[in-house]
Amino acid sequence: MPELIHDPGRPGPAQAPSTRVQGRWRQLSLLGGAMLVDNTEAGMIGGLFPVIRQALGLSLGALGVLTAAGRLVGVITTPLWVWAAHRWSRKTVLVVCAGLWGVWGVAAGFAQNFTQLLLFSTLLAAGYAGAHPIITTLVGDLFDSSSRGRAVGMLFGATALASSVFAALKGQLAGVDDGWRWGLWAIGAFSILFGLVMWRFLRDPGSGAAETQLADLDPADREAAASTFVTRRQVVSLVKIPTFVVLLVSRLLSGHLLVFSFAVVFLVEAYGFTTQVASVVLMPIGLGYFAGTLLGGLTADWAARISPRHGLPAVLQTAQILFAVLAFFGTQFDYGGIGPYALFFGLMGIAQGVNPGINRPMIMAIVPPELRPAAFTLYISVFEAIAWALFGLGAGFLGDSIGLRPVFLWVLVILMLANGAFLTLLHRTYARDAARMQSELDQRREQALS
Repeated sequence: MPELIHDPGRPGPAQAPSTRVQGRWRQLSLLGGAMLVDNTEAGMIGGLFPVIRQALGLSLGALGVLTAAGRLVGVITTPLWVWAAHRWSRKTVLVVCAGLWGVWGVAAGFAQNFTQLLLFSTLLAAGYAGAHPIITTLVGDLFDSSSRGRAVGMLFGATALASSVFAALKGQLAGVDDGWRWGLWAIGAFSILFGLVMWRFLRDPGSGAAETQLADLDPADREAAASTFVTRRQVVSLVKIPTFVVLLVSRLLSGHLLVFSFAVVFLVEAYGFTTQVASVVLMPIGLGYFAGTLLGGLTADWAARISPRHGLPAVLQTAQILFAVLAFFGTQFDYGGIGPYALFFGLMGIAQGVNPGINRPMIMAIVPPELRPAAFTLYISVFEAIAWALFGLGAGFLGDSIGLRPVFLWVLVILMLANGAFLTLLHRTYARDAARMQSELDQRREQALS
């Protein structure tokens, strides 16, 4: 149960206390570990694809197929994981899909051809696809609105920072015989072990535990409106929220998703670097992403104070445009050495790192607690997965025919500029939707106490 801290300066029978869930930062660290394992598994094949390509005799289009299959399978499996999380418990499902499911990563390390690699990597993706929306929902139940941006920023930033260290290390596996296999075996085994750690130490605070209007109500009342599945009614309710629709469409325009999957192979194919040298850029991407989450959180807090209506939309919009500018200079010119690319990719990481600390809390602010699992399933595991699959397939097959440099120009530069322009719509919708959500929670509390 959350620790309740009453505010004596705001009396009244229907007035909600402020809340602080005990041990919330410790629980956040466990959730971050789960994301780290999943991100490392997801990025292993993309980061080492040049040597996998040689070992198994693959084309560049094979990476697009692997990326697309891994993302699209999540569209099917994630709603099932969300259903299972409500049917049994979020902790149990997270232990399985973000931990014990690593057995398929071990199996992928034994792949002898493209068909086997595709099968095992897709099965692996089917599990970790369910982790992200469950983790994000848990963060919303651990932290109240005043600290969610900081918590989400720390979660994504620290995860990206640690992932960048692992990414740089795994890149060196390219110089080892069957190094990509050893990488998959190691991360698969670590995933299984971390699943056991989560089983022992992870604690679920319950739905709505950090909402000031709901935290001191009976847990049964807080859970009453929740559904066991992503239903048509939930989807209809969500698409009636204008801000959420804007964010969904924006996700389809988020070309920067391509960077993590194709950064290494892009530098190998477009500018002739070896895999070991190209992998160097993964470290500054992670460092930049971490810095971006911290900078984004501070900037977002400042912008929200300056303009509650326009502050957050403006920061999110600026981040997309800045990324496009940096991507133009960081991918479209031959600088000879890896240093300038490392610099620009690091700056691109900063611009990209601003996003999670803004868009996730924005969704939490406009969607009631019981609909958040469905909201993040749609946002992350459907729309983001579709976007990632389309970008991956397009980059893979178009890269074979016209080269990755023009592909990066259209996806990372032109499409991101269009995304920044599209987000102008948030200036009309966000403040109104957030105020409506707070009014709904106030009414729900008054009804529960009456």
